[in-house]
Amino acid sequence: MTAELIKKIHEKLTQDNITVAAAESLTGGRVAAALTALPGSSVFFQGGVVAYSNQLKVELLGVPMEVIARHGAVSEECARAMATGVRRKLGVGAAVATTGIAGPEGGTAVKPVGLVWMAAVFGHTVITQKKVFTGDRDAITEASVTEALGLLYNTINK
Repeated sequence: MTAELIKKIHEKLTQDNITVAAAESLTGGRVAAALTALPGSSVFFQGGVVAYSNQLKVELLGVPMEVIARHGAVSEECARAMATGVRRKLGVGAAVATTGIAGPEGGTAVKPVGLVWMAAVFGHTVITQKKVFTGDRDAITEASVTEALGLLYNTINK
C-alpha cells in the first residue's frame, strides 16, 4: 500500500467534504486502518464493519441472504451489497467493501485462494472489481487493501 495513495484519498475526501465507511471481510479491518493512518481522518472516516461471517453480512450490512445462497459470500453481488449496505447503515457519502479468500485453505477450482471482490460506492455509482492475487495470506490481504483503496479513490474521482 502506498503512502501517496492514502494521502490522495485523504485530500480528496477532506477537500470535497465526503464521509466514508468500510465494510470488510477478507481484509479484517486493514482498509479502515489505512484510511485512519494519517492525522485528520476523523473529519471524513465515520467507521467500519468487519463482517467475517455470513450472518453478520446479512444482519449488520443488509446483504440479502439470497445473494449469499445464490452467489456466495465471495462474489460481485456480495461485495456490492456490502458497500451499499455499510453506506446506508452509517449514513456516509462513500463506502468501500472487500470479500475474498486469503487462504491458505478455502479455495476451490471456481473460487481459488487469492480471489477477491471489491466494491466502492459514491453518489449513484457503484464500481466492482475482481482480482486474483498470489502469495501467502498476508500478501493477498495487503494487495487487497491497496486495490480496494485504489478503487475507492477512482470511484470518488468520477
